[in-house]
Amino acid sequence: ALQLDPENTGFIGVETFASLVHSHELPLDPAKLDMLVALVQGNDEGQVCYQELVDLISSKRSSSFKRAIANGQRALPRDVLLDETGLGFYKRFVRYVAYEILPCEMDRRWYFYQHRTCPPPVFMAAVTLTQIIVFLCYGARLNKWVLQTYHPEYMKSPLVYHPGHRARAWRFLTYMFMHVGLEQLGFNALLQLMIGVPLEMVHGILRISFLYLAGVLAGSLTVSITDMRAPLVGGSGGVYALCSAHLANVVM
Repeated sequence: ALQLDPENTGFIGVETFASLVHSHELPLDPAKLDMLVALVQGNDEGQVCYQELVDLISSKRSSSFKRAIANGQRALPRDVLLDETGLGFYKRFVRYVAYEILPCEMDRRWYFYQHRTCPPPVFMAAVTLTQIIVFLCYGARLNKWVLQTYHPEYMKSPLVYHPGHRARAWRFLTYMFMHVGLEQLGFNALLQLMIGVPLEMVHGILRISFLYLAGVLAGSLTVSITDMRAPLVGGSGGVYALCSAHLANVVM
């Protein structure tokens, strides 16, 4: 270490590091080496920081790496992800998610190589499955599969939101499990799986659950203010929130 960094600055020249990699055959993932090149190109003096190297090997995304990504002053020494061949179905899906959600090629590469299946995107799948089960239960019970809200027993459900029942606070959220009919359920379920699952894979369960539930709550609060007579069912508020989040990615 003293030979490479005699002044103990924590930095070494990129040429010195490159020769070290080749001479000692360090077991560094080629993808992580690409990330290190991005860091060096984001550094005005073209130096490798020891702490950045440690963070990179331990898969920790440091603020320095994020700044290097933001600078955009780096070239990809390897082919882009779309040129990767021989991928299995799951890795192809991960690549699709990377291109669908992330706007930057280097960020996509980072996500593709660092993605882990644990924890899986269970929130959107669980919400969608619960909505389907609740719909089937009420459909079989009422023998009605379209426009269920016209059935008087349906409106007596403890899950339906109505401004007149605002004291029952759980209704502000539980109405998302009820649907008018197959058309509304199918539309919401399709969007939740197509948009929500990729978003959850990238941003995690906490962010996406908060986003979805915030949209559901915003829907019931809006109806509570604007129309005191209107009941409310369906997860459309959460779906609109997911679409808005996805729109941000499209714009970027």
